[in-house]
Amino acid sequence: MSQQVAEVETLLLHERDGTYLVAVERDGERVLRGALEVKQTGAGPRPARLRVRTGNDEDLRGPEQFVELARRARRIRISEQTSREGRDELRELLDGYQLEAKVVRTCRLCANAGRYSPLTTETAIVDGNEHVCPDCAMRELEREAEFRGLRSGARDRLEDLLLEVGDLERIRNLLSGDLDPDLTRFDTISATTDEVDLVPVSELDVHPDLKSKVAGRFDTLLPVQSLAVEHGALDGRDQLVVSATATGKTLVGELAGIDRVLKGEGKMLFLVPLVALANQKYESFRERYGDLVDVSIRVGASRINDDGNRFDPGADIIVGTYEGIDHALRTGRDLGEIGSVVIDEIHTLGEDERGHRLDGLVSRLKYYTERGTTQSSRNGERRSREPRDMDTQWIYLSATVGNPEELAGKLRANLIEFEERPVPIERHVTFTSDGREKEEVENKLVRRAFDTKSSKGFRGQTIVFTNSRRRCHEISRRLEYDSAPYHAGLDYGRRKKVERMFGDQEIAAVVTTAALAAGVDFPASQVIFDSLAMGIEWLTVQEFEQMLGRAGRPDYHDEGTVYVLVEPDCTYHGSQEMTEDEVAFKLLKGEMESVETRYDEAAAVEETLANLVVAGKHAKRLNDRMVGEVPTRHALAKLIEYGFIDGLSPTPLGRAVCRHFLSPDEAFVMLDAVRQGKHPYDVVAEVELMDEH
Repeated sequence: MSQQVAEVETLLLHERDGTYLVAVERDGERVLRGALEVKQTGAGPRPARLRVRTGNDEDLRGPEQFVELARRARRIRISEQTSREGRDELRELLDGYQLEAKVVRTCRLCANAGRYSPLTTETAIVDGNEHVCPDCAMRELEREAEFRGLRSGARDRLEDLLLEVGDLERIRNLLSGDLDPDLTRFDTISATTDEVDLVPVSELDVHPDLKSKVAGRFDTLLPVQSLAVEHGALDGRDQLVVSATATGKTLVGELAGIDRVLKGEGKMLFLVPLVALANQKYESFRERYGDLVDVSIRVGASRINDDGNRFDPGADIIVGTYEGIDHALRTGRDLGEIGSVVIDEIHTLGEDERGHRLDGLVSRLKYYTERGTTQSSRNGERRSREPRDMDTQWIYLSATVGNPEELAGKLRANLIEFEERPVPIERHVTFTSDGREKEEVENKLVRRAFDTKSSKGFRGQTIVFTNSRRRCHEISRRLEYDSAPYHAGLDYGRRKKVERMFGDQEIAAVVTTAALAAGVDFPASQVIFDSLAMGIEWLTVQEFEQMLGRAGRPDYHDEGTVYVLVEPDCTYHGSQEMTEDEVAFKLLKGEMESVETRYDEAAAVEETLANLVVAGKHAKRLNDRMVGEVPTRHALAKLIEYGFIDGLSPTPLGRAVCRHFLSPDEAFVMLDAVRQGKHPYDVVAEVELMDEH
């Protein structure tokens, strides 16, 4: 005891449970912890006894032991959390021995644990009406995070916020859907404006009828459109146009394609990934250019028979899904003379499921424009028409590409890249415990936005992105202000009505699936992510960036706002290894991923078979010029093994597999089921179960 006393640096006194906790520190380490009992005497308060903790036991010491400790201490400190009466009592007690003590702000949790942890204005963390040290605040936050299942990205964010704002209670509130903007704000993406000389519409070298249409909409082209025109979009040059959402990329394809149509240089194909987007673009073209050109639509037909009644291959403009046009090629349809092909969402090349099919489609379509189509003879054999070079122009559009120069090189296209963001976007993150709490937060955000008008006189409106059609309806029903679900399961008339109501500011929000993100064209000021999944898959950085880019339009809003609602430890399917809080910060901090098409064995077999069906002996050339690297030799060996080809000719089984876009595994499951005499519904169910796994 005497050796410990001789080395005392600090003696801390802290009122707790009717006694005074005593902590003695030396070289920053606690060497003694006890409780001091005080008695009243005629001379004033005096030590009664000192109970010293040794492990789980207590050692009773006489009052003189406390006095000796106090006299050997270099400094005596009384915690600020000690009551006024307690402070007065301790000061009077110490005065009796001619000892001085200073009252200091110290961490309550440390003091309760018998640790001396003085606080300064810079280090103190507010916890309700008290202050704690950063270490204790972090431990409290860690316990809360552990309880809620928060992973590393979210924990790092919360720890940074805690040190920044110095208020533990505010951080706890953030974990319960609090919308304090100083805490939820993750960052602000500034508005940027590149210096581009805008091209006057009056100077466009396009067909007079097209020029009058464009002149009726605006006087000058937008920057990305001007750049594309200056670099040969109207001179037949192939282009990869990369620019943010709502910057006007689509018009580049329209100008080039429709100009060629009106000048008799071939029809335009405008290709998109989804049926709903094809329908939307089809109606847009009909409404805008229907008096000048004929417009037709061709959508997917992979597992069902397509009678093609809506499809007119002789139309001037064919709007189609990737799969719809690919099906036409695989089945030998004559698409006529093609002057231009516009492929929207070209970054789809990087998707695991659809990337290889788009890659194959581009190669097959290029072959068609070089060689013409193939025809079926009466005996079922296929023969190629004579070669004919259509001098087709290719325009690829994307809002999000991580490797634009590399992709442009692989596509043999000139890169037109424009990074302007018309309005700034604030990105916010808040945490919720479940779907119902998300709905409460969404309701507040939708209400707040719609009750606010921009300097241009428009109310704030919201797009809520979620992961399922059912969830779209759930959220829409629970929003107080008028809203509507919007997804591919609604009929065309209903979707058009929702678009009109949103455009006329009759509804405050639309709730849509992430799968429609590419084509949702609503002038929204706010985007809310109810989910960070698309079906059962987490969003990619490209998808996330494209969706958040829907927030804020320069003609309507002063800024865009994005809210990411995170449910800690949440997954939407057993196959998802990451949780929503991990994904959120990966997306917010993530760099744009490179667009690369990867081929596993099944993808290589499917595309090689399709190229054989379309191009016969030229299939290897189609494989070689695709964006991804296709192991042709291995794929051919597998096709022979599976009985899909005989030599370099597709067998009847191979043609059927190709026509219906089946993977080898799907084909064999269907064959086995048919041979077992199973009902067609059961066959479909087995294939669908395969897709889920």
